[in-house]
Amino acid sequence: MAHPPPSGSVVLMDWYRSVEGKGFFSRIKRKKKRKIFGLLEAPAVPPLVNVDTVRYKVFLSGKSGVGKTALAARLAGLDVSSVHYETIGIQTSVVFWPVKLRNSGQVLIFRLHLWDCGENALRRFDHLLPACKEQLDAILFLFSFTDHSSFDDLPGQIARGCDPSDNVVKLVVGTKFDLFMHTDVTEQEVKAFQERWAVPVFCIGGGVCDDLQNVAPLLNTLAELLWHQDCVTVGAVPANESAVLDTSSRAGH
Repeated sequence: MAHPPPSGSVVLMDWYRSVEGKGFFSRIKRKKKRKIFGLLEAPAVPPLVNVDTVRYKVFLSGKSGVGKTALAARLAGLDVSSVHYETIGIQTSVVFWPVKLRNSGQVLIFRLHLWDCGENALRRFDHLLPACKEQLDAILFLFSFTDHSSFDDLPGQIARGCDPSDNVVKLVVGTKFDLFMHTDVTEQEVKAFQERWAVPVFCIGGGVCDDLQNVAPLLNTLAELLWHQDCVTVGAVPANESAVLDTSSRAGH
């Protein structure tokens, strides 16, 4: 993975709050809730508006019970049962997220195809993990603030999930952060992990809420890192710099 750019250097992080941004986000919402899109559907964009859709595959990795399915639902604006159950096989969902590039002003719609697979299923069936990792663009490594063992498992997750030399974007997400009375993982431990592994860490609550501001930091950062990774891959910028890539090199991927 390329060296991550400074936060907000590629994508306008608060653009979704602007008048222009709200116009684009209205395309992915209906009656103040996000629309549910099938695998072959996409937001309707006015024909005269120059907007490209870029497509990425994102795998959610973590121990059973850390909240992978709940996080996928939260990112997609979907409802999820409050009762935990083990994911059987592979479940997928699609998230559309508009962003505006800082330097060029180009608006892109990120189509994030989320893959969630139950831990027990991964252990039982050897073909599932290779399927999840095939043509993969990013991995979200999850741990729960209420389960210290899931935090201790992060190095193993990262080792199993990807090779240090690959081009997969890596993010760590700590779930159930709002259950502070039951927290087993300290902020000092999270900070030390982030400094050692040089991987961004995000904290997410346990509930499901379709308020954009609750998911915008994570989705904007994921979009920024994915776009920067593409810039580096095609040689548009060195691995330790940020830049904006012409959309024609990625659109339709």
